[in-house]
This record gives sequence, structure tokens and C-alpha cells, in this order.
Amino acid sequence: MSGQDAFGPAPDADAIEGIARDTIARLPAAFAAHLGDVLLLVEEEADDETLAALGLEHPLDLTGLYHGRPLGEKSSMESGALPDRIHLYRQAILAEWVETGVRLDDLVRHVTIHEIGHHFGLSDDDMHALEDAVVD
Repeated sequence: MSGQDAFGPAPDADAIEGIARDTIARLPAAFAAHLGDVLLLVEEEADDETLAALGLEHPLDLTGLYHGRPLGEKSSMESGALPDRIHLYRQAILAEWVETGVRLDDLVRHVTIHEIGHHFGLSDDDMHALEDAVVD
């Protein structure tokens, strides 16, 4: 998918999910091997409960969120937990896209990798390095 078109309808959830899945497909094998059980969800915006838990007032303030425990904190003795989830919030992503002028594919890639980074317990520097490894 191209970065962004000058005119036309806003990209739908399927378009954003496609960019995110392409990002995941480009991850180094060592990372991709540990994402099999993580769900990817594209939603219109974060719900009020999620925003309140994060101390945010407006849904456009949250482009993505990782729900789960980082791999390094998990135990093989755990059972019955919900699967880890990466949420991408379409409206917030589109608002940031318009506001910043960053290419949509670059923005979705950045948000996706940031949330994947939380799954692995990565630092911000490590997330940036992973993002650089995935860039076309």
C-alpha cells in the first residue's frame, strides 16, 4: 500500500490492519516466532474504561495499546489468562496522520512496532532499532 493518497476516503480498518500485518511479516524471525498467540485488533477508538485506566481524556490521544504481560514476565505455570493483544485505534491513527503528515504506512508501522516492543519488554531504543530493521 502506498503511504497516503492526496484525496479519497479515509483508510478503513482493513487497510490499517494490512499495513500492521505487513509490518509483522517483515520482523526478524527471532521476533516473529514469539508473536503467534498475540491478537491484532484494529478498533475505531479506545473505550472509556481504557482511557480512564491510562489517565487519558480523549480517544484521539491513544493510537495503540498492548494488553498482556511482557514475555520475560510470563511463567509456564500460568493458565487461563486472556491472550495478549495489540490494539490499534483507527481514529487516533488517522488524526495523527493528518496532523503530522507522516506517511500512513510509516505511522502504522511505528505504532505496531511500539506495541510489539511492549510484548517483548523492549526499551524505546530497542524499539527504534527494531523499527529500523523492518523499514523497506
